[in-house]
Amino acid sequence: MEIPQALSDFWFVLVFLVAAGLFALGPLIIAKLIAPRSFGAARDATYECGMPTIGSAWIQVGMIYYLFALLFLAFDVDVLFLFPVLLAYGKGYVWRDFIEITIFIGILSLVIVYAWCRGVFSWKRKQVNP
Repeated sequence: MEIPQALSDFWFVLVFLVAAGLFALGPLIIAKLIAPRSFGAARDATYECGMPTIGSAWIQVGMIYYLFALLFLAFDVDVLFLFPVLLAYGKGYVWRDFIEITIFIGILSLVIVYAWCRGVFSWKRKQVNP
């Protein structure tokens, strides 16, 4: 029985999904099988770079770090979008591609201007009283 061409293309997708699952689960399974295990009170202790902790681990973190993380995430996703667009650029509709990229980068620049106006990029040092 002959498999239609449209269905045979999905086999490649299935093979890639299985391979991705093996690459994701493989290291977890191997680590579970061969990793050393520890038991007792030392397992529940807080570990910080090999040094014993001083004070509470629950400290208040400045909001500016979250804003930087969100900006990084936004630009990281934008770069992931721009790579395939730029690879396909010039293979047909050059003006449409150029306008699309220009609009996309324009929206990105508006995000930067908005963040700049909100003071996200200005650092203020806290005075530490001795």
